[in-house]
This record gives sequence, C-alpha cells and structure tokens, in this order.
Amino acid sequence: MTGLDRFSINQMTVRQLSLPELVAACAGSGIGKVGLWREPVRAYGLRETAALVRSAGLEVTTLCRGGFLTATAPAERATALADNRRAVEEAAALGTDTLVLVSGGLPPGDKDLRAARERVADALAELAPHAEEHGVRLAVEPLHPMFAADRCVVSTLAQALDLAERFPAHQVGVAVDTYHVWWDDQAPAQIARAGAGGRIHAFQLADWTTPLPAGVLNGRGRLGDGSIDLREWCGRVAAAGYTGPVEVEIFNEDLWARDGREVLRETAELFLEHAGG
Repeated sequence: MTGLDRFSINQMTVRQLSLPELVAACAGSGIGKVGLWREPVRAYGLRETAALVRSAGLEVTTLCRGGFLTATAPAERATALADNRRAVEEAAALGTDTLVLVSGGLPPGDKDLRAARERVADALAELAPHAEEHGVRLAVEPLHPMFAADRCVVSTLAQALDLAERFPAHQVGVAVDTYHVWWDDQAPAQIARAGAGGRIHAFQLADWTTPLPAGVLNGRGRLGDGSIDLREWCGRVAAAGYTGPVEVEIFNEDLWARDGREVLRETAELFLEHAGG
C-alpha cells in the first residue's frame, strides 16, 4: 500500500488488538507509524513495548495521554504532577517526542473555567522543564466544548495556544484534532497562528457523525462518514507548515467489535481516499 508515509494509526482506533497483534498488523499493512496509549503500554510493559516497536521499525508518533491537571486539593495536584512526570519518562522510553495532554475538567462543585485553565498553566510551568530534559514536547489538546465540564476545560485552539505560548515552542505546543475543532470558525486562523510559532506538535483525524451515542465519548466516525471536510483541514495544517505524522484516532464501539486487522486496513484506505495525497 503506497501513500502512507505520514499515516499513523492511533492505538485507540484498534484497541481490540494486543500490542503484538497491532505491531504485526502494521507490518502486514505497510504502516510504519503508531500512536500509543499509556494504559495498554503499562499492561504489556514499558520496556517490552519499547523493544517490540523498535524491533519492528515502528515510529511512535505520540503517547496519549498526560494531563488532568485541574484539581484544587494539594494532594491531588501533587499526584497528578507525579503521574505526568512519569508520562514524560514513558514517552522518552518509547522513542516519541510528543506527549498529548488533556487538561482535565472542573473539580466537583467548581464552576470557574478560567481559574481551572490557570491551574493547567501552573502545572505546565512545572512539567515543561522536565519534558525538555527528556527530549519530549507537551501537546495541549483542546476538546470539543461538550467535554468542558468533566474532561477538558480547554475547548478551543485559541485557549490551548494561550497556554502554550507562555512557554518555549520546543517545550509546549498543541495537538490539533479535527473531531474537536472542526466546528470553530476561528480554528483556521488559530492553526495559522500555531504554525507560525512552530507549535503544531500533533495532528489527528476523526470524523463527526450523528446521532452521538450515549455518553458521547465513543462517537467518533470513520474518515469520510461524517460532516468534516478532512482534506480541507489537512490542507490548512499543511499550509501552516506542518509536515509531521497524521494520526487517525477513532473511539467507536462498532469498530472495536470488528476484527482489528480489518479495521486497520480499512482505516488506511480511508485515509488515502479522504486525507492522503
């Protein structure tokens, strides 16, 4: 299969595959890049995972995820910071230079989004130097506003860049995920802003399909099934100077119920049809 030089399969898209199965399926499909998640890596073993992907010649494009940095209680904040330092070290061990951060939602009873974002900034100030020491960049990912309360108080690229720009670009940038930003008419200008500052550290694709499922988290659509002009978004990111990997990250119960190897091959084909070239 040709034209997949920049294509990366995010592990969550085919989470039904074990790590050895995923690595073998990538090799069989001519896919050379993969985005990994901490939970399955931890379950398989960090050293074992690093050796597995290295022996297969796979490039780890990102590690998901760090973050959840909005707690107000000192003990909870200390725990979160320690976990994120470990995440940085895990990313370095896996050979990726990018750790994706999801900021976290509002603590119980809290209604102050602005203050929560400031706590994220405070945490970044502590984590960014540690990340630099390990050759890892932090990529702040804005999530769709429907997740602002419980998962991510950073909802727009503008908000993510306002945080990232407090730090050097080689320390902190943003992750652009079409699923989360396609609705925002300010996003194209913010992509240009991010590109001009060298802050697009990750680019991910998923489509927006409706109706959303219960719980909404696992409602991402296959490429081409929904409302997003994926090729246009790829063009915008390219025009901003981004030449790195393009991850496909889809949370979808129907895909997880299918054979993972088939889903992987299909996803690569849909990438070529709707985003590649």
